[in-house]
Amino acid sequence: MPSSRSQSQAQYSLKALEIIQRTNELLAKGGYNGFSYADIAALVDVRKASIHHHFPAKADLVKATVAVHREATRHGLQSLSLLDIDPLERLVAYSRFWAECIQASNPPICICALLAAELPAIPAEVADEVKAHFNELHAWIASSMEEGQAKGAMRLSDSPSAEASMFMASIHGAMLSARAVGDASVFWQIAKLATDRLRKA
Repeated sequence: MPSSRSQSQAQYSLKALEIIQRTNELLAKGGYNGFSYADIAALVDVRKASIHHHFPAKADLVKATVAVHREATRHGLQSLSLLDIDPLERLVAYSRFWAECIQASNPPICICALLAAELPAIPAEVADEVKAHFNELHAWIASSMEEGQAKGAMRLSDSPSAEASMFMASIHGAMLSARAVGDASVFWQIAKLATDRLRKA
């Protein structure tokens, strides 16, 4: 992901960005209800009142955190699309990115994967950001699959949209499976199966 400040990050002060980063880490550990402003205050070394100054409510903070995550993801996907590799290898590169993140626990899981499981119980404004993330990711995967099929480099058993849904479910399910068994390597085992099934015989 890009190291320079993105458009979404530019609207925040450095302290607010530190708060968002810590929120991302806490979300990855325990989901929406797994942390409080007191937890963030201890990590960032600020008073809770200072956090409320930047983000009046927890929903505001988590919405901002997901928005920053979405923009980083968007830039990352755009970078993959610019690589001189075929569409299948693009999906492999996406999967390997997450394999390396999960192995290093940095981050240990996509925060949107966790928040998606909490959709019925989280504020609507946060849910909307999470849904938008998955809609954008689905569109990118489906586009890669459509391109791969057109170039004869990928074998699809269903429409690009349906296959993209299956691939996305495999990747995010693999994240949860790896966490459930406490073994980061489980992610790549599942992700590799998800990409290998797309290879032309």
